[in-house]
Amino acid sequence: MSDVTRGRDRDRDEEGRARTARPRDGLGRPLPYGAEGVARQPEGVMRAPEETVTEAQALLDAGRPFHAHEVFEDAWKSGPDDERGLWRALAQLAVGLTHAARGNTAGGARLLRRGAAGLTTWRETTARPTPYGMDVSSLETWATTLAEKVETHAPTLDAATNAPRLRP
Repeated sequence: MSDVTRGRDRDRDEEGRARTARPRDGLGRPLPYGAEGVARQPEGVMRAPEETVTEAQALLDAGRPFHAHEVFEDAWKSGPDDERGLWRALAQLAVGLTHAARGNTAGGARLLRRGAAGLTTWRETTARPTPYGMDVSSLETWATTLAEKVETHAPTLDAATNAPRLRP
């Protein structure tokens, strides 16, 4: 381990938690300090559910599923208890797409399936098939179909081209 790595203080946020200040690429991978990355999603933002869906869709369409995951994670952590399963499952779908786009086929497929199962559980438990205009059944189908594609056909895939449509 180099002296720079061993002796350098970890990046910290205002609360003192370890947070990397390194720039990130569109798939959330850390880049070297000083490199030009994409704008990061601020964490801990409270959005209306409709705003969450709209912002996440824009990020997915731009090929930035890691950043969409951050938006869903904010809703998961700050939303009402009865919606946490929905937002957690959507975050898992975004992370699954992230891993698949990075070439991690096993992790991508696993997270896509986990997210689909979470959506199924949430839909069956709440009897709300179209929360905030999202067709949950279609998202479940998208996720399981993409998981199969990732496992059998593509070592990597384009995140924007394979992004889900959250609303029909």
